[in-house]
Amino acid sequence: MAEIDRAAALAAAPAELFIGGRWRPARGRAAFEVVDPADESVLRRVADAGPSDASDALDHAVDAAADWAGTVPQRRADILRAAHDGLLRRREEIATLITLEMGKPLAEARGEVDYGAGFFRWFSESASRLHLDGDYGVEPGGQYRIITTKRPVGPTLLITPWNFPLAMGTRKIGAALAAGCPVVIKPAEQTPLTMLLLAEVLREAGLPDGVLGVLTTTDAAGLVQPMIADPRLRKISFTGSTRVGKLLLGQAAEGVLRSSMELGGNAPLLVFDDADIDAAVDGATVAKLRNGGESCVAANRIYVQSGVLEEFTGKLTERLAAVRTGSGLDPDTGLGPMIDARQRDKVAELVDDAVERGAELLLGGKVPGGPGYFYPPTVLRAIPADAELRTEEIFGPVAAIYPFDTEEQAIGAANDTRFGLASYVFTKDLSRAMRVAEALDSGMTGVNRGVVSNPAAAFGGIKESGLGREGSSEGIEEYLETKYIGLQL
Repeated sequence: MAEIDRAAALAAAPAELFIGGRWRPARGRAAFEVVDPADESVLRRVADAGPSDASDALDHAVDAAADWAGTVPQRRADILRAAHDGLLRRREEIATLITLEMGKPLAEARGEVDYGAGFFRWFSESASRLHLDGDYGVEPGGQYRIITTKRPVGPTLLITPWNFPLAMGTRKIGAALAAGCPVVIKPAEQTPLTMLLLAEVLREAGLPDGVLGVLTTTDAAGLVQPMIADPRLRKISFTGSTRVGKLLLGQAAEGVLRSSMELGGNAPLLVFDDADIDAAVDGATVAKLRNGGESCVAANRIYVQSGVLEEFTGKLTERLAAVRTGSGLDPDTGLGPMIDARQRDKVAELVDDAVERGAELLLGGKVPGGPGYFYPPTVLRAIPADAELRTEEIFGPVAAIYPFDTEEQAIGAANDTRFGLASYVFTKDLSRAMRVAEALDSGMTGVNRGVVSNPAAAFGGIKESGLGREGSSEGIEEYLETKYIGLQL
């Protein structure tokens, strides 16, 4: 497979706003720099949208809403399937772009392209079945008929994070378009290039003008707040921090907007005495280092039963010590840079705080010199109760290991958090696996595996980890509302 060089990947991505089916600069021609986290060089300058650009994008979405809602489901399905095929044709281009602006190793970026394209395929199939949704029945008293149908919610605002710049977009866009909703999407300012290229793929796939708007900006609040206040907007879907999610929910409440929130996590990973330790190490490595640990479903707290604590800790430390850190474009790299200096410094502060309070540092823990936002694979144990990383989401390549003796202790510790997105369990005992999985307060649980994400699975959390689900058959329901018709025969 021929790799795409840096210049070719950057040249493929547009640098303007996508509004009304065309590319144009921001009002006032403002622009901002996109930086490569591996060497801190400037990759591109892209349009910096303001409130008037957002108003234009919403105008076009509103104008397109009726026609797109009336487009037959099979046509919407065909467009999504064409976009799926387009993403795979440009796999190397897009993967290289993801690595350049986000930092993840190229092999992981290729996996994200496949994963992201999978949402378009999944929702294309969901769209083609929409005509089968609904119900018809006799009213209990027998006097008339009850008919229920589904219809699109309407113009929708999507806000995506920087850690999966393609897949977080396709997961939301695919469901919304399949349901018949026009969308305006705001990608993270650190990683706008991938989303702009995704818009071009959708344009080439035949998406009608105005159905998709892409707004890149450094002023998220100034862009988003007026859109949420506009009564023509009918839904918001956000992936990001719990703090920002709460602010958006407060704003959305004014207009009673349908809201989907995929927020922070503090995922526990439980390893029992009877687990296959090598498999548990494999799973923990993936759950910890995938995307450099910059994932809401990353294993944040690793609980290991006392009987296998030393074996597991030794093997995991050895595994992480062998991971090479460097530019994601280097094929030997297993861990790329963090997204920016602020995120790297936050991780370093959490580790330093734990060590200062008495935690034992087994690996890593020091910011390397030189350019780039790198932080090494790190392993901590004997972490005191007052260390901040016990309760804070680490969002970096730091494995924090805690011992436990009984199943009850493990479940209690795992559930002792305000979050509830993902969790992981490693055991050979099927009864224990089901018992513990059902007891864990999380929206998703991986049993003997360190990856839970799949387009066919319902992704989402409970407690302060969010509202609603993405992917699966439930994902499209987030963009549909039920219409009841009482029919007198």
